[in-house]
Amino acid sequence: MSKILIIAEHDGQRLNQATARCVTCARQIEGGEVTVAVFAAAPGPVAAQAAALAGVAHVVTVEGAHNAHALAAVLAPQVAALAAGYTHVFGASTTTGKDLMPRVAALLDVPQISDAMAVEGPYRFKRPTYAGNAIVTLEAPPARKVVATVRTASFEAAGPGGSATLRAVTLAVPLPTHTRFVTVTAASSDRPDLASAAKVVSGGRALGSKENFQLIFSLAEKLGAAVGASRAAVDAGYAPNELQVGQTGKIIAPELYVAIGISGAIQHLTGIKDARTIVAINKDGEAPIFEVADLGLVGDLFTILPELEKSLAN
Repeated sequence: MSKILIIAEHDGQRLNQATARCVTCARQIEGGEVTVAVFAAAPGPVAAQAAALAGVAHVVTVEGAHNAHALAAVLAPQVAALAAGYTHVFGASTTTGKDLMPRVAALLDVPQISDAMAVEGPYRFKRPTYAGNAIVTLEAPPARKVVATVRTASFEAAGPGGSATLRAVTLAVPLPTHTRFVTVTAASSDRPDLASAAKVVSGGRALGSKENFQLIFSLAEKLGAAVGASRAAVDAGYAPNELQVGQTGKIIAPELYVAIGISGAIQHLTGIKDARTIVAINKDGEAPIFEVADLGLVGDLFTILPELEKSLAN
């Protein structure tokens, strides 16, 4: 039987939805037993949320002040030690997961499978490559532990309905001293989280300025949507880096994705390929974004957006 360990992502109080998507991936391994590991200073609230996910059999907590912040260098040796009794170790393909899981793989002396997007068997997975233009099938040796990051946009989040057992674990592992938490700077917002939002409105370089990009925030507010941006818009300074969508930004799968003034470079399309409905607004009728859009509107965004907002107000 496959014993799958999933490393929970959280902010100390709330479980990141990316973890629930990892659970869905793990459940596709036939006969697999899913355990979620919560590393935190006070893991109680997050552990309870993880235990409530359908398909989770066990939740283990590793408590300690050193786990108050998700430092990959500190977490990696603990995860490697905890992984001893498991056949698989999964983490989300997020900024945190991409930092942590390669370290875990190195400590366990196994190759890592990155961006697993489909499960074909306990040791056989599919992942995208060449900006999503090709899909590779990878097979890990059954005799070795599988360490993988999960492309969360490819899986639905596991819902409630679980009743997992909870167990506290103490790990006697030497921790590195060369890495320490200093501070975190993050923008605060009442808008939905970009990575997990059901609706996303994104703006591109065609907005022309940081001031004009406020049109995207205004429309998103009326739709109750998260805000995204193309790399060109981020590089131009119109939007902060954490809003970037695409191959080098966030890979998302919202129910609705509205692309405004975005041409549709392949790197951007890679980040939205799993969106359910794509709406594009662009004055260039030949823009690549229209090739993937379910609905397209050719015209000047500065004329269209005010009219669209007026319609939403009615």
